[in-house]
Amino acid sequence: MVEITRMQFLRGDLKGDNVPFRPPWAIPEKYFIDFCTRCDKCIEACFDELIVKGRGGYPYIDFKRGGCDFCEDCLNVCETNALKKIPATGNLSVRNNNSNKREEYSETTIESDSETYLPPWHIKANIDLNNCLSMNATICRSCGESCEDEAIKFNLKLGGIAEPVLNIEACSGCGACFSVCPVQAIQLTAVPLKEVVA
Repeated sequence: MVEITRMQFLRGDLKGDNVPFRPPWAIPEKYFIDFCTRCDKCIEACFDELIVKGRGGYPYIDFKRGGCDFCEDCLNVCETNALKKIPATGNLSVRNNNSNKREEYSETTIESDSETYLPPWHIKANIDLNNCLSMNATICRSCGESCEDEAIKFNLKLGGIAEPVLNIEACSGCGACFSVCPVQAIQLTAVPLKEVVA
């Protein structure tokens, strides 16, 4: 049986498909809503004002305001571990018992001596070529110019069309391309952190 969180139920999102984009380094959603005290410190710390107060007072990223530069200011002010670096070698394991979620998560995600951590989040961009201006005989390379990771390149096609090509592996999901696209041809998708249930 799939566990449905209180927030999913209240949003009418029983499948868990519409989880808001949380700040970078947010722990998985079902733990995040228990750990986050809605203190607004991450909102205040965000220099670019990308983190805003969302439903229930929980913070989320508004990519319409720009892209995240992963400065770690939000991470550094979070005192509850709702935002936390998870070691890449660590295994997020959740026990099937009636213990408190906070205790479960704290016990199963022990910091290691490793310098390698999971990415700040698992968000990836996607380009809708049908709506892209560049594919419709209009000169536009806004997404490629804003991508510091150089994950978006343009291939010239017959007729002078420059097709945007996204290197999904190079994409950090920062959202810079999303905010500058004049026709909203860029979509951002969250890939949930896989959990191993013990």
